[in-house]
Amino acid sequence: MAACILIVDDDPVQRRLLEAAVTKFGHSALVADGGEAALRLLEGPDARPVAVVILDLSMPGLDGIGVLKAMAERGIHLPVIVQTAQGGIETVVLAMRNGAFDFVVKPASPDRLRTAIDNALKVEAREMEAKRSSKRGGGTLSFKDIVTRSPAMDRVLRLAQKAAASNIPILIEGESGVGKELVARAIQGSGERRSKPFVTVNCGAIPDNLVESILFGHEKGSFTGATEKHAGKFVEAHSGTLFLDEIGDLPLDVQVKLLRAVQDGEVDPVGGRSTVKVDIRLISATHRNLLQQVKDGKFREDLFYRLNVYPIFVPPLRDRRDDIPHLVRHFMGRVAPTEARGRITDISARVLSMLQAYDWPGNIRQLENAIFRATVLCEGDTLTEEEFPQIRAQVEGTVNLDRGEPEPAAAPLEAPAEDRTTPFRPAAEIRFGILKALDERGNVRSLAEVELEMIRMAIDHYNGQMSEVARRLGIGRSTLYRKLKEYGIDPETGRSEKLAS
Repeated sequence: MAACILIVDDDPVQRRLLEAAVTKFGHSALVADGGEAALRLLEGPDARPVAVVILDLSMPGLDGIGVLKAMAERGIHLPVIVQTAQGGIETVVLAMRNGAFDFVVKPASPDRLRTAIDNALKVEAREMEAKRSSKRGGGTLSFKDIVTRSPAMDRVLRLAQKAAASNIPILIEGESGVGKELVARAIQGSGERRSKPFVTVNCGAIPDNLVESILFGHEKGSFTGATEKHAGKFVEAHSGTLFLDEIGDLPLDVQVKLLRAVQDGEVDPVGGRSTVKVDIRLISATHRNLLQQVKDGKFREDLFYRLNVYPIFVPPLRDRRDDIPHLVRHFMGRVAPTEARGRITDISARVLSMLQAYDWPGNIRQLENAIFRATVLCEGDTLTEEEFPQIRAQVEGTVNLDRGEPEPAAAPLEAPAEDRTTPFRPAAEIRFGILKALDERGNVRSLAEVELEMIRMAIDHYNGQMSEVARRLGIGRSTLYRKLKEYGIDPETGRSEKLAS
């Protein structure tokens, strides 16, 4: 499967070597000598249809991490294989946390590089097919289709079920990726308009100069490029439901027209001479704090109160971790490619603990993408930590550089023993992120108490490896042993010497 591979490296020799390797693999190569040049090739008038990016992390100007962050901010979703040199463990961790798909150590063997590219292309192809399938199969949903066992989500569903029985305007709030559109579709699929159109509009993805035309329609010749008459989303949703996602991103001038449409049930097409009556059920959604937007003068107060008649807040995934195992198994059966659904039958308990320990800033959408990627790359019948390198990097804080089976002549340098990945331990055992700031009486604990607990936790987590404990705590070994003596902790067992005696 030939593809266009973008090579980003400030070293001309390295660019030529990678270009030759990529061409030998049967792909076409596109090269950029820095981060800014790479972004111009990924977006804008010079953009090219790139399938995979090979990105050097150490570059002058905009470095590899900067490119990864810029791609995320601009919504450029492509698999990125980062390159690192000796001693780049912490940088690799940072790259994986910023969305890197894979990494290779310089000098990378041809086999290792080819494997990384093939895996990236495999995931990219499956993602495109999954998107096409979801568009083909977008049927009516109900509340039974929402996978949850969480008390926090039970309240959401109860509110949504009550809303489904009426035509009241609804505002669904929550972080990106929590499933606001799913809740909206369940409301529509459970109400009297279930057999009518469900039209979605992402207000944040429409250029400001086209918002009015897309929402309310336009007449032929009403502006440059208007070669045909366009009905608009409000008219498309007539008799059904209109879902306005990211409504907090609407320009203020369009908010005025939206207020009239909501208030009077009629719209004014751009260039039209008369208004058009519409009958819609309006559901809005936002990840922003609309009330704060109102205070800042970025959202009309009168429109806010028109939309916020029946608010529903969908909690983030980190506040309903009990849902993660159920969602994981649901996604394993639903989003996995066809050839993997019968073959991959299980996921290890260690992986489930790791997934529950992670905070999921991208929420359910990020979890779904992670499971999809894992099922594409998994070669056995059980998902393991190896299929979740980005999540593992976040939770453990380290990345194992000794991956793949490179040729001896070009084998990646092995990390020193003290930098190798510490085996993952279940969340229930080490209690990720739990460090009490208050005592039983509600008073702030002393620094000495918190420091003692942190040292004990670190000793337990790193199995008594004092060099690793000191390094992770950011102190010297002598300082660590002095503190152990002060607190009366036995270095061999990590327990209080008084208790040990």
